[in-house]
Amino acid sequence: MKPIIEIENLSYSYERTPVLDQINLTVREGAFIGLVGPNGSGKTTLLKCILGLLKPQSGSIKLFGKEAAKFKNRHEIGFVSQKANSFNTGFPASVFEVVASGLTSKLGLFKRMNGEDRLKVEKAIEAVGLSDLSGRNIGGLSGGQQQRTFIARALVSDPKLLILDEPTVGVDSASVESFYRMLKDLNTRLGITLILVTHDIGTVSDTVTEVACLNKTLHFHGSPAAFDELDNLSEFYGHPVHVLTHDHHGEAHHHD
Repeated sequence: MKPIIEIENLSYSYERTPVLDQINLTVREGAFIGLVGPNGSGKTTLLKCILGLLKPQSGSIKLFGKEAAKFKNRHEIGFVSQKANSFNTGFPASVFEVVASGLTSKLGLFKRMNGEDRLKVEKAIEAVGLSDLSGRNIGGLSGGQQQRTFIARALVSDPKLLILDEPTVGVDSASVESFYRMLKDLNTRLGITLILVTHDIGTVSDTVTEVACLNKTLHFHGSPAAFDELDNLSEFYGHPVHVLTHDHHGEAHHHD
């Protein structure tokens, strides 16, 4: 599979405090990467560099084979931040309208949608499992349903890569498992490459194809099985880590 992101010797500091140090990471087409690391480990800075919001101070980033600074097809990368539960119940927009707003860069703000555009919106809503809530006010939805709406909004422009920053913040635990199943489906059925920033270390190892551990440097990048065998996680995080995994009966088990 060809590389979608190629990061070489990437370093970034804020006022001389190193946040990223010599990061080398390749994300290949079709991967589903779980990016984990403690707070302050540089995850957000890395995402900002990939999204072109920050310019690397040293090293390089290539997107789809082009230097990040010269990469013009930004619609090929979808980004979903921690937006769950951020809408009050009175917010005056339906799921359909929020998802359709993802087309405005292509349509221009006031251009009317044609049938093909409507179909795109409906397909994106269907892909996240919200077809029956399409006309519902987004403010009245649960945190998980709101977050699915924002994923559909990102999907509507046909991205090849979807980056999700802690998408389950504010999503109740009962919905988290079906949320991850939906992401897995986007990866396997629609072939979208995913980078998921998460704290759900145990849960994610059942879902992702690769795990990348970041704490200023890249401490680990490999298969979930190899990640599950690591016994120095506490050393890496700087404090004891309790990994919560689920067996096939849905019961949770702590691993220290």
